[in-house]
Amino acid sequence: MSLPRDALAALAAALGEDQIRVGAAVPVRNHADSAGLPPCAPAALLLPRSTAEVSEALAICHRFSLPVVVQGGLTGLAGGAHPIAGEIALSLERMNGIEDIDPVGRTMTVLAGTPLEVIQERAAEAGLLYGVDLGARGSCTIGGNVATNAGGVQVLRYGMTRRNVLGLEAVLPDGRIVSSLVKLIKNNAGYDWTQLLIGSEGTLGVVTRVLLALQPAVPSLHTALCSVAGVPQALRVLDRLEARLPAGLLAFEAMWPDYLAAAEAHAGQAPPFAPGPALTLLVEAALPAGEAYADLFLAALAALAEEGLLEDVLVAQSSRERARFWAYREASSEFYRGLTAGLHFDISVPLAAMAEAADLLHDRIGKSASGATLILFGHIADGNLHLSIHPAEGAGFEGLAEVVFGIVQRVEGSISAEHGIGVLKRPYLGYSRSDAELALMRTLKQAIDPLGILNRGRILA
Repeated sequence: MSLPRDALAALAAALGEDQIRVGAAVPVRNHADSAGLPPCAPAALLLPRSTAEVSEALAICHRFSLPVVVQGGLTGLAGGAHPIAGEIALSLERMNGIEDIDPVGRTMTVLAGTPLEVIQERAAEAGLLYGVDLGARGSCTIGGNVATNAGGVQVLRYGMTRRNVLGLEAVLPDGRIVSSLVKLIKNNAGYDWTQLLIGSEGTLGVVTRVLLALQPAVPSLHTALCSVAGVPQALRVLDRLEARLPAGLLAFEAMWPDYLAAAEAHAGQAPPFAPGPALTLLVEAALPAGEAYADLFLAALAALAEEGLLEDVLVAQSSRERARFWAYREASSEFYRGLTAGLHFDISVPLAAMAEAADLLHDRIGKSASGATLILFGHIADGNLHLSIHPAEGAGFEGLAEVVFGIVQRVEGSISAEHGIGVLKRPYLGYSRSDAELALMRTLKQAIDPLGILNRGRILA
């Protein structure tokens, strides 16, 4: 689709020629996000530097009924930022920077295109901490994190992105700017529209600024790898540790044997335990500094071993060992490159149904896709399981999504825990949402974006 000449002229007048790319001038990186879909060149790429320019761009696109896809770090796995033919890509990559750090109120105001890692580093320099942490921290942006309500490995203690956002500035599909960047923890003055935009995947507005809540810096980290006999034992370990280390647990990650086998075969990670356990846990606690608290962590693990809940334990004795332990959990970015193309899932299940769900996934996928490699791991404390299925050479993916989401529906879980719906999961949204909920979502979309120009076809058809 070529843009109307007068629309292109209006965009050039509003943004300047250096902030628009068309045709071959659109960088290849803007042809796709990380969902694995075939690349598609957008009709044009807009590179605004300010909220005012985003407003002008959207007002013009609204006037000409031009569809727009919003792009940030392009790390999304559900196709939410992947261009569809004819769409204009609006990238926030030039809206990058930290505008304010308030050490007293423990807040930070940032532009939407700022990478998560930059936010983490600046918070640390101020003696504070931003609570959301993802493996893609170096390339994902805070705007994308807000749009998908990103979670990560510290949800157990700090919650998802929603819990770490105090305010937003955004541009609506018709170009109107709305802003609530008030540094208040309590603000019950009417509807909280900011929460509506968090997790909306760019379908209701373009987030341009974010007011983040920061936390006190963690004085001391204590990390261990533990082997357990299965999910029931892991959940009992979680319960005991939360009782013995109140507010101390930072992460509680689980890796099944198939995950560690892939980490060994494709990322060179030697198994931490021999023989391999039914489940390997990565446990991390954030405690006050001092030998007494280090002893408290060791004593808690020793007590669980004496109870028979832990079969084996490795405790990190240095920052280097901690990094080595985390390398197991973050190895997926490496070993996926050595496997056949896979089908990736990001599901959420109730803790009480996690053992059943894991067993059903292994059993039914094994029967539905003979010879396939199944890899299972996740943030077990918050019920979030990551699953990938890599069919045998020459086999396809047909019917596998229905198998996985059917299990999710059976245990009353969610088809998306933290990656969003995008275009890939849109056909399956009914597995997690009722007809009444879907109708309400459509009502909201119609009210805010009546022309349907913004991230069209994401979440809703």
